[in-house]
Amino acid sequence: MTYFELYEIPLSFNPDQGLIKQKFYSLSKKYHPDFYINESQEKQEEVLELSTLNNKAFQVLKDDQKRLHYILALKGQLVEGENYSLPQDFLFEMMEVNEVLMELEFDPNSAKLQEVKAQISEIENTLNSDLTRLTSTFDAKVSADQEMDLKAIKDLYYRSKYLWRIKDSLNKIS
Repeated sequence: MTYFELYEIPLSFNPDQGLIKQKFYSLSKKYHPDFYINESQEKQEEVLELSTLNNKAFQVLKDDQKRLHYILALKGQLVEGENYSLPQDFLFEMMEVNEVLMELEFDPNSAKLQEVKAQISEIENTLNSDLTRLTSTFDAKVSADQEMDLKAIKDLYYRSKYLWRIKDSLNKIS
């Protein structure tokens, strides 16, 4: 059972957060272990599993990044141990940013640091804009078009993950 099935909502990159919260509280009440204290051990374990599933579902569905990862995994786009290759132009751009960050570690320069921060912010905004465009229209598309978009969303996901590592390095310098 997927988290979307548990909450009886359609698979979506942008589900109704109010509905998710409502389903979470409803299932939390329904599957609260204290209400099943006099039931059989088997029933108590079943309820505990459902309660745990509900908590995990809520944590994933309320968080944009976790939900993105979850949907890509559900759709078979993320494979354990996959060695995904990012485009060379992106890797080259990130290599240049990394070189500047290494220089800044040994030779601090506030102007250069601000320049790199602006560059990273611009890249991040572009990635987020592209991701929003793809995910906001995903639900309304036919299956073949969804498959094409999933591949593009996967690429943006991996680019974003790479950028998060760059931002982490940047935060250590700042």
